[in-house]
Amino acid sequence: MASAVSSHPPLSVALVGATGLVGETILEVLAERDFPVGRLLPLASRRSSGRTLRFRGEELAVREAEPAAFEGVDLVFFAATGSLSKELAPEAVTRGAVVIDKSNTWRMDERVPLVIPEINPAALEEHEGIIACPNCTTIGVAMALEPLRRAAGLRRVVVTTLQATSGAGREASEELEAQLAALARNEEPVATVFPSPIAHNVLPLCERFDPDDDGYSTEEMKLLHETRKILGEPDLDVSMTCVRVPVPVGHSASLLVECERALSPEKARRALDAFPGVRVVDDCARNVFPTPRDVAGGDEVLVGRVRRDLTSERLWLWQVVDNLRKGAATNGVQIAETLIERGLL
Repeated sequence: MASAVSSHPPLSVALVGATGLVGETILEVLAERDFPVGRLLPLASRRSSGRTLRFRGEELAVREAEPAAFEGVDLVFFAATGSLSKELAPEAVTRGAVVIDKSNTWRMDERVPLVIPEINPAALEEHEGIIACPNCTTIGVAMALEPLRRAAGLRRVVVTTLQATSGAGREASEELEAQLAALARNEEPVATVFPSPIAHNVLPLCERFDPDDDGYSTEEMKLLHETRKILGEPDLDVSMTCVRVPVPVGHSASLLVECERALSPEKARRALDAFPGVRVVDDCARNVFPTPRDVAGGDEVLVGRVRRDLTSERLWLWQVVDNLRKGAATNGVQIAETLIERGLL
């Protein structure tokens, strides 16, 4: 850990959505990285308030998230619904806190930086109190693209994602497990979170279809717009299909990348492996490639299957990331660490 972070005075930290999957993971990452938390205030919706959780061996009561709760708080992580973030993030800023938000609410707001610290940390200098953390799918894809962009520029990207059920929340993960148990009993699986059973199945829909987006899902449009904003490439040609798969943790993506200048697979591997937070796992001769099981519980973005397209100078890549950690919680904590390192918190 950077000395600026470890030596920073203790902060009063609030966590909105503390009882959710991402909230729980934020607590784990804060403890693992020895983030300077002096006081932790776990917050949630009225439905979840009153529960307890443990942080660094201490039992803490979860309070209802409301404006008055942010008095005296330095830093707020939002890992809750977009509506809660829209309502309460400005209230926290008004009371002097810096907000790091994981919801979709602020990501495309021109006044709000959308940050992956390895890629665009300088964007934090312009923050006005709220900082957006990208979508879990976007983070892995952007981390794989940025080394290639720096090495040879980007012209076009075609992406197909294969996304874990945990990306849709705790109820979605529980639905997968319940459906698998039902199938083991030779019973028909029941779908309530997803439009069709996800167990032993693949669904070409993440989130929902938006009638205004010509058959694209809201997740696909996030991937398009967020990737452009983070990479600073407002006209980047991105084509995308987002798919839900029966995997508990770990988002995967197949990418076909066209660079502005020719880039060999060997040079691409070197650029990827040299980039912070990315590791190449690629040895076809020994059937070595990254899988969701390899990233679960870790923070690296793994890339493999780097190869030239058979009909062009484009490159194929396979990328995986833990959607709860680097795809959400860890990236948020890294943003907070970067704020400290830059004297912004």
